[in-house]
Amino acid sequence: MKSISQSAPQDARVILRAFEESDEVRMMERGRYEVVKIGCQVFRRGTYEPGGRWSQHVAPSVGARCGVEHLGLVLAGRATAAFDDGMITELRQGQILYFPPVPHDSWVAGDEPCELHFLGADRYAKVTG
Repeated sequence: MKSISQSAPQDARVILRAFEESDEVRMMERGRYEVVKIGCQVFRRGTYEPGGRWSQHVAPSVGARCGVEHLGLVLAGRATAAFDDGMITELRQGQILYFPPVPHDSWVAGDEPCELHFLGADRYAKVTG
């Protein structure tokens, strides 16, 4: 993929990208994580299938529980997040979310896929080693 400076004139005012043409795709059991870069900004979309759970389907490949800070938007479906302090919260379509960088687990709630858009989270679902 070309950088903006290689693919657009310096006076470009609008740049359009699509997750269907992602710069990077991280596949996981019961899910997919797509990364699109525009200049110095990075956008991410996570799509998780019913039954998908971080601790069972992602953690084994990345070697740890999720402790990544999240800022995002629930685009479709529902999910549940559980934190070590006992807090459990349900995420629903249309909600904007913030998770601090503390260990947590999450899973799809219901029979529909859950789709989220994230800003940041460069280390999310990234295989180590």
